[in-house]
Amino acid sequence: MISLGRWRGGAIVLRLLVAVTAVSSMCGWAQSTQSQARVIEILADHDSRYKIRDQKQPVITVKTGEQINLRITAKKAKNLNRDGSIHGFSLLRAKDRKPVPDWDFLLKPGTQEFTVAAPSEPGEYVVVCTVICSQDHEGMSMRFVVLP
Repeated sequence: MISLGRWRGGAIVLRLLVAVTAVSSMCGWAQSTQSQARVIEILADHDSRYKIRDQKQPVITVKTGEQINLRITAKKAKNLNRDGSIHGFSLLRAKDRKPVPDWDFLLKPGTQEFTVAAPSEPGEYVVVCTVICSQDHEGMSMRFVVLP
């Protein structure tokens, strides 16, 4: 026969086990959601242009808050910063040219990855190079559209 004191302890253990299982399941779901961030491959080219495969005029289109993984390959331009960066990648709101927080990256030669959340405000944005990479630096920009 099981005493009432033991049963209460068993019920507490059972509740604790159920809670731990639920939390573990949620953590697994969160990890699988993060690992499924959409990969966007971008070339920051030696001719001071951003390029995306199969796009003549590169445009990135995302949904508000979408997790994306920017895989950016930077090829050497004519100039570089003292820290070795050869291009920059900064997101600005198109309407007022204000920078989007946490969207300013310095690119060194080779491939780098940045996992970020798309802005929460839908609208038009522009990606600009923040390193004076060549005399054509001013033309290094790309449209970035955030859908609701």
